[in-house]
Parts: sequence; structure tokens; C-alpha cells
Amino acid sequence: MNPVSRSVIPLTLALAAVALTSACTTGTAGPNGSPGAASTAGTGQIPGMPDPGAEPAPGVTAAILFDLGPIVTDTGGFTLYRYDKDTVNPPKSNCTETCSRTWIPAKTGDDLVVTGIDRALIGSVTRDDGTEQVTLAGWPLYRNAKDAMPGNTGGQGVDGVWFPAKPDGTKVLLTADTWQADDLGI
Repeated sequence: MNPVSRSVIPLTLALAAVALTSACTTGTAGPNGSPGAASTAGTGQIPGMPDPGAEPAPGVTAAILFDLGPIVTDTGGFTLYRYDKDTVNPPKSNCTETCSRTWIPAKTGDDLVVTGIDRALIGSVTRDDGTEQVTLAGWPLYRNAKDAMPGNTGGQGVDGVWFPAKPDGTKVLLTADTWQADDLGI
């Protein structure tokens, strides 16, 4: 075989691969399956995944953490807490102004998602600022602004008055295994 033809074959294959790759479209299909324009919606996202910048629908979900057992989270997976200084009967939030910047009231609404929790335990309370906050067994629920990721429980026991809520509305008092450092047991 001619030495020139040995070097031409890989070059030809490489050029063919480039030509085929550039001929493909990355847009959506148009009418009758013809290539369409590339979509600009959700640029930088994985198709079918929610927009990370979008605010999740309000909701409460039962979850189980490795070190705490059953807790309540919002639809984004962030731990929801109850505040021992709130009142249950009637429900009233006593975390206002500066407090509510660290302890963000869990929003409620007509589209409230409830998963794994008795719907009869879910309610709402009107806060002093006029916004509606979700309650569980009468307890207003909050998210800790310092919990950076879903499943974090950095607010557990803060000031002896903040605790993750259990799906029945009671509070998580201690970790199941006190030697565990975080939600992954690491």
C-alpha cells in the first residue's frame, strides 16, 4: 500500500466526521420534521429540568433525613422549621422584621403542593405584613436562609427555639445518632 494513502484515509474520515457534525442542527424540529430555529428559552439548561432561577411552587413535603428521621421540606427540598415562640391556637407568627430575614416564612397559595403529609394538618396564617404563611398543625413554618443546600439542617436547635418540623407538626428534638456531623452522616 502506498504510504500517502495511509495518511489520507484518517484525514478523509476526520473531515467526513466534521462535515456530518456541522450538518446537524441543535434547534427544535419545525413543521413536518424540518429543522427549526434553535430555542432561546432556558438557555444553558438541561431539557426537561426546571429553571434553577425560577421560584419553586409553594409546598410542603415529608422527607426522611439520615440523621434526623422524618422532617418537612419545601418543594425545593429545603428544611422547614417551626419556632417555639409562635402560637398555635390561634396560629400567629412572632418572627417578624429582622427575624424573618434569617427565618424566611414558607409561602402558601392556591397551588400549594402537599406530599406525604395529612392535608387536614395544613393551614395558613396572615402575618403582620399581610402575607400568607403556611402552617402545619397550627405552627407557622420557616426556611433558614443559612441552609445553603436541600437537606441542610443548620437551624436545628438554634437559640433553643428553632427546630425542623416533623410531618405531624411536632418538632425534631435530637438527631437519631448524635455523633453524625451532617445530613449525609459524614
